[in-house]
Amino acid sequence: MTTNSAKSAFRKARWITLVAAGAAVASLAISALPASAQSHPAPASGTGTGTVFGHRPSVDEEALAKAMAPGGVAAGTMVRVSGPGVRWTKATGPLSQDPAASFRIGSMTKVFTSTVVLQLVAEGRFTLDTPIREVLPDTVPAHWKPITIGQLLSHTSGLGMPCGTLQDGMGLTPDRVVAAWTREGCPAPEYPVTRQQYNGGNYFILGLAIEKVTGRSYAEEVQRRIARPLGLRHTYVPQAGDASMPTPSLAAPTPKEPWAWAEGGMISNAPDMERFMKALLGGRLLPPAQQRQLFVKPELSKAAKEQPYSQGGLTFHTLSDGTEIWGKTGSMAQYSNGVFGTRHGARIATWSFLPTPEAAKEDVIDRVTKILEAAL
Repeated sequence: MTTNSAKSAFRKARWITLVAAGAAVASLAISALPASAQSHPAPASGTGTGTVFGHRPSVDEEALAKAMAPGGVAAGTMVRVSGPGVRWTKATGPLSQDPAASFRIGSMTKVFTSTVVLQLVAEGRFTLDTPIREVLPDTVPAHWKPITIGQLLSHTSGLGMPCGTLQDGMGLTPDRVVAAWTREGCPAPEYPVTRQQYNGGNYFILGLAIEKVTGRSYAEEVQRRIARPLGLRHTYVPQAGDASMPTPSLAAPTPKEPWAWAEGGMISNAPDMERFMKALLGGRLLPPAQQRQLFVKPELSKAAKEQPYSQGGLTFHTLSDGTEIWGKTGSMAQYSNGVFGTRHGARIATWSFLPTPEAAKEDVIDRVTKILEAAL
């Protein structure tokens, strides 16, 4: 039998691993994809394990049904697709049938963080080339080669695994989390940086930078700059220690997870994530110069397929029919999620599913790619 303390230790170790290396689905952009999906007509509403809301037949519903079927990979899956004339939503398994049900979005939070950072660049608070020590003098050791705002955004900072641990009772404040990578005695990042290394520590540092230059909390800046202007009523950053979930939530409440904050701590729902990504890809949140950064791919020495993140922090991927899509995946608590869209946000797909304990990383990635092929 597993004790409560053992479970707690496992959850904390798992979270630190996710913060350092990213969730398994973050490797979506470098995985192989199945054959291109074809559209099949379907009725405007459905019954049984899910509810389908009115739409035109422009998603591959047969392929989505297979990808969403409860089984060995996931206990249940929610998918929402929107575009010109398209509105398709369905949930299977034990997930809530309410299209407004909330869930923990995990590392999809990073896109909110990168959007605020790019807005601050547009306002002249700092540039992408600004060394982070100019904003946060005590965050990165002085003897390290300078790490810039842009390198943090694009996961090219060179930061690796944390050299410190977060002990029980310490409390997971952003400063303490960042110190696990940057305290005196931690090894300096290796240079030159030749590849992207997905790292949640980059975004904890960016969250601190946001607070330093604005004088307001990260949660306030997300609300002020993104959630309120777009009318995202179900999207917010929980306070430290708040393990509650809104009603309705996509799945049953889960044990308290450590506070992932600007790296992966937000709560939202599918309609809000769809609206946010449509606005971001459509150019409503950033001026043209910063909007271009969302789609610029870093020039490093390794093969492009090993560099799935743009200068602006988005994941990019090409579907089997040649369509290029942009977005982000994320995991937290029981949820494994993502939101992707076409270049200007005309078509958006959002999903969340509950992986089973026995699900292999490759199977999770396969499920994600099949959802995207059928939806976009």
